[in-house]
Amino acid sequence: MWVNCPIRVKFAVQLGLLMVVVGILAGGGLYTTYAYRALAKSLSARVKELPLAAELGQQVDDLRMLLGELRGVRAGGFEGADPGRPPILVRSLGQRFGAELAEVRHILELYRWQLEDQHLAGSPITDTAAEWRTLSEIEGAFNRLEEIFRRSDWMLDDVKINQLEAEVEHLENLAGELPSHLHRKLAGFAAEVRGQYRTLIVGVWAASGGAAVIFTLFLRLFYRWIFVPLRRLIAASREVASGNFSYRVYLETEDEMAELAQAMNQMTERFEAIRDDLDRQVRERTRQVIRNEQLASVGFLAAGVAHEINNPLASIAMAAESMEERLQEAAAAESPDRDILCQYLRMIQTEAFRCKEITEKLLDFSRTGPVRRQETDLAELIQNVIEMVRHLGRYQGKEIRFEHEQPVRVWANPQEIKQVVLNLLTNALDSVDSGGLVQIGLQQCVGWAEMTFQDNGCGMTPDVLAHIFEPFFTRKRTGQGTGLGLSISYRIIADHGGEIEAHSDGPGQGAVFRVRLPLSEHASVAAKEISHRRQAA
Repeated sequence: MWVNCPIRVKFAVQLGLLMVVVGILAGGGLYTTYAYRALAKSLSARVKELPLAAELGQQVDDLRMLLGELRGVRAGGFEGADPGRPPILVRSLGQRFGAELAEVRHILELYRWQLEDQHLAGSPITDTAAEWRTLSEIEGAFNRLEEIFRRSDWMLDDVKINQLEAEVEHLENLAGELPSHLHRKLAGFAAEVRGQYRTLIVGVWAASGGAAVIFTLFLRLFYRWIFVPLRRLIAASREVASGNFSYRVYLETEDEMAELAQAMNQMTERFEAIRDDLDRQVRERTRQVIRNEQLASVGFLAAGVAHEINNPLASIAMAAESMEERLQEAAAAESPDRDILCQYLRMIQTEAFRCKEITEKLLDFSRTGPVRRQETDLAELIQNVIEMVRHLGRYQGKEIRFEHEQPVRVWANPQEIKQVVLNLLTNALDSVDSGGLVQIGLQQCVGWAEMTFQDNGCGMTPDVLAHIFEPFFTRKRTGQGTGLGLSISYRIIADHGGEIEAHSDGPGQGAVFRVRLPLSEHASVAAKEISHRRQAA
C-alpha cells in the first residue's frame, strides 16, 4: 500500500519517524540532564552546611577550652588582687569568651540563612526539619549562655562557671548532631538515587533501543522508496548518455519516481527513433555526396582519358589507312611490303588494347553498387590508381614513386578506398611543380595497415592544417576543386574505423598525409565503435 503512495506522503511518513526518533532522544536527554541538574543543585546546597557545622563545633570547643583556662586561673588564686574586682588575666579570658560567643552567633545566623535557602523538592535530602529542631535547641542553649555571660560577676562565681560549662557541653553535643542529620540523609539518599538512576538507565536504554528501531525502519524505507529508484534512474541516465538508447528502466512503484522513469523511457524511445532517422538520412546523404564526388572525379578522369585516347586512336587510323593502301596494291600484285603490313597490324592491336585498358580502368573506378566490404589488397589498389592517373597529361613530368615490401590486405570497400587514394594522390600531384615527387608508402603494423602520401610541393600553414578536413575548404593552386575531397576521405576512413592525419612543416616544405586502416573485420568494427564514441563525446 505504501509503495504506491505519492512521494510526498512517503516523505511525510519518513519525516514523522525521524521526528519521533529525535523527540525520544531529546526527551530522554533533557529529562536526565534536568534530573542531574536538580541533584547537583540539592547536593551542592546541602554540602555547604558541613563547613558551617564543623566551624560551629570548633567555636564551641574553643568556648569549652576558655572555660577550662578560667577554671585553672581561679584554682591558682588571686594574690594581691582587689577582692571586688577580677584580675586582668581573668578579664582577658572573659573578653575572649565574649568574642567567641559573638563568632558563634554569627555562625548560627549563617547556618539559619543556609537552611532558609533550601526548598522542599520531594527528596529526603532537601528535608531540613531535623536541622531546624537542632538549630532551635542550639539557639536556646546559646541564649542561656549569653544570659549568664551578661552578668558581670560570672567569672568570680563558681556556680555560674559550672552552669556555663554545662551549657557549653550541651551546646557542643547539639553542634555535633547537625552534620549527623545530613550524613544520615546522604546515606538514605544514596539508596534512593541508586534506584532512580537505575530506572533512568533502563529508560534511556529502552528509549535508545526504540529510537534505533525507528531509525532503522526510517533507513529501510528511505532505501526502498528513494535510494533504489534514484539509483536505477541514475544508472539508466548513464546508459543513455553512453549512447545505449535501447535501455529501459522499470520501477515497481506508482509514485513520481515511476512517472519519471516512464517519461525517461519515452524520451529515450524518441531519441532512438530520431537517431535512427538521422543515421539513415546521414547515410543516404553521405552516399549521395560520395557518389557526386566520385562522378566529379570520373568527369575529371574522363577529360584526361579522352585526351589520352586521341593519340592511340590517331595511330590506329593512320595505320589502318596505310594498311588499306598497301592491301589494295598487294591485291593487284605480289608485294614485298608484307612485313610493313604486319607491323601496321601489330600497331593497331597495341593501341587498341591501350585504349581498352584506359577505358576499363575508368569504368572500374566509376562502377557503382551496394556498399560491400571485402578483403582488399591495398598494394594492388594503389598501383591501379597510379596507373590510371599516369595517363593524365596534366601530371606528365611529375614523378610518382610507390614503395611497399609485401602485400597488405585489409577489410574494406575497394571503391571507397580507391576514392580516398585518388583524392590524396591528385591533391599531392596538384601541389608539386613539374619535376616534383610524390612518394606513396605502404606498410603493415600490429593490427593496422598504414599508407603514407608525401610530396615536396607547396606545403601548408598551421591555419590550413586546422581546417583541411572541413567540407568546402580548398586551397588548390589551380583554383579548382569543391573542397569536399578530403572531407569525404575523412568520413570514409572513419567509417572503416581508421584514422587520417595531415602534417606539414610550413609553406614550401611539402606535406604528408598518413592513413591507418584496421587489418581484420573485427578490428574494423571495434575501431569504428570507438571512433563514433569519441565523436559523440
